[in-house]
Amino acid sequence: MSAHHTTVEWKRDGQVFIDKKYSRAHIWTFDGGAVVKGSSAPESVPVPMSDITAVDPEEAMVASLSSCHMLWFLAFAAGDGFVVDRYVDEASGMLGKNAGGHRYMNRVTLRPITTFFGPAPTQAELDALHHAAHEHCEMAHSVRAEIVIEAKIG
Repeated sequence: MSAHHTTVEWKRDGQVFIDKKYSRAHIWTFDGGAVVKGSSAPESVPVPMSDITAVDPEEAMVASLSSCHMLWFLAFAAGDGFVVDRYVDEASGMLGKNAGGHRYMNRVTLRPITTFFGPAPTQAELDALHHAAHEHCEMAHSVRAEIVIEAKIG
């Protein structure tokens, strides 16, 4: 099995903290050196305690699912001899409440539009490629959210 590491760091920076008006902005540092600004979603904690220019955990979850799906799709498309020129996914996630009343990501919709160079798959072949990608995506197997794929050829 493989291990994956991230450092998440938050600092109080002199804020009172116990008044609950502290900044939720923090930094994600990945093992390859990438640094990403993180924060709570402004829908969860209002600005200025949230940083709207940062990635919130909900967005990161949607991006992780979309990225994993895309990487598998590209592998299967290449294996089937289709040349992908461009892949764009305007993915979204919806929060709902579970039986205990706790919010959770209950649905993620992937909307990939793929442009091909040369012969493109039929819609049935495209759907099969996306099905295979979904079946192999580790992130999809790691969540209980419903994942819907609305694929198109661009």
